[in-house]
Amino acid sequence: MPEDRPPYPPFTRETALQKVQAAEDAWNTRDPRHVASAYTPDSVWRNRDAFISGRDEIVAFLTRKWERELDYALRKSLWGFRENRMAVRFQYEWHDAEGRWWRSYGNELWEFDEHGLMRRREASINDIAIAEADRRIHGPRREDEHGIDIPLQ
Repeated sequence: MPEDRPPYPPFTRETALQKVQAAEDAWNTRDPRHVASAYTPDSVWRNRDAFISGRDEIVAFLTRKWERELDYALRKSLWGFRENRMAVRFQYEWHDAEGRWWRSYGNELWEFDEHGLMRRREASINDIAIAEADRRIHGPRREDEHGIDIPLQ
């Protein structure tokens, strides 16, 4: 029996926004298995310079990521959508083992199957060093902040 992860394509603006918020919420758990469950078993990714295939590789990748990117907190914003595809921009903040803070900016292209699982993810990401005093993302988004766009800088 196939897994289902509503909402399903084709997306409307409302369901696309729901999907983006659900992804943000899942990634903010920093639980690799929970995050990987939103992807097809054979999902393919490009993340920066890494090419990843399947849930086991997704879990391994995310485990390494969150061992390195400490106190990770993410915001996602819908850029556009059509049928079963979305473009999303995001920012997240984290610190390394030495206590240096970073803000990572990126864009993702997503493609979903008919069950609402993501089968393809392509992410381009850049990092900039920030002072701890310049942080603006402090943990998961509160519900009253859902739908508020993230600033460019």
